[in-house]
Order: sequence, then structure tokens, then C-alpha cells
Amino acid sequence: MTLTPSARLTQKIALGTPALLIAGAYISEYGFGLFPCEMCWWQRYPHFAAIALGLLSYAIEPKRLLIALAALAVLASGLIGGFHAGVEYGWWEGLTSCTSAVDASGDPMAAILNAPMVRCDAPQWTLMGISLAGFNFLISSASAIAALYLLVRRDRT
Repeated sequence: MTLTPSARLTQKIALGTPALLIAGAYISEYGFGLFPCEMCWWQRYPHFAAIALGLLSYAIEPKRLLIALAALAVLASGLIGGFHAGVEYGWWEGLTSCTSAVDASGDPMAAILNAPMVRCDAPQWTLMGISLAGFNFLISSASAIAALYLLVRRDRT
């Protein structure tokens, strides 16, 4: 089945958005030491699914269904990011779980005790008052809505 031009664009959005956001997350983590909290990880999981679905849409049928599922996964990540941003801004209470990065190559107990504690309610970095979770909400939600719109609209011939 050949895709319409808008469906091909949607395919690129549904794969490119999560790939770029995951790349940015790992660059911020390993390049700048911004370790993810529990809710940050929750935002990554739908992006991983979207990347897999987006790649599959290039290889197998039903392409449009896979593209739509990828776009919905991107939207799910955006909504989780919106919830996380609300916790960071103090709009509502979040969950009490936190994570920390642990290097288990040496003494595991020392690694646990020396690992940085990452709180979900305190952003590690902001730009113009918007945290990384807030940017994920804005970028993912807008991309997913645009992708779904492009997928359902009729191309003019």
C-alpha cells in the first residue's frame, strides 16, 4: 500500500519526534549529568514504543495503523510530561517514588549510598521557566496532534 504525502509526513513525524527527544534525554543525562527521575523514565517508555512502531511502519502492513499507534504513543509521552510538569510547578501532588543512577561496577552498597537522589518535583534544568518535562509535553503533544491530523485528513489531488 502506498501512503499519501500527508501520511508519509506523519510517518516521519511519528518516528522523528520520539527519536530526537530520546536522543536529547540521553545527551542531557550522559553529557550534562541531568539524571532522570521516575516520571522522566515514564515519559521515555512511550517514546521507545513510538520509535519501534515508526520503524515497523516502514517495513510491514498495516502502515497507517502502525503510524497512528506511534503518534498515540508520542501523545501518551506528552501527557505524562504534562503531569510531570504540573508536579514540578506545584499544581498538583505527584508520586513519592524517586530514582537515582547507580554504578554497580564497584562496591554496590557504596554506589547506592553515593548515588545522587533525583526528585520528581524539582526540575534540574529550565529554559524560560519551562522544564524538560514541560518541553516534552509541548513538543510531543503538538507533534502527535499534528501527526494524527495529517493522518486523517484527505490529500488534495
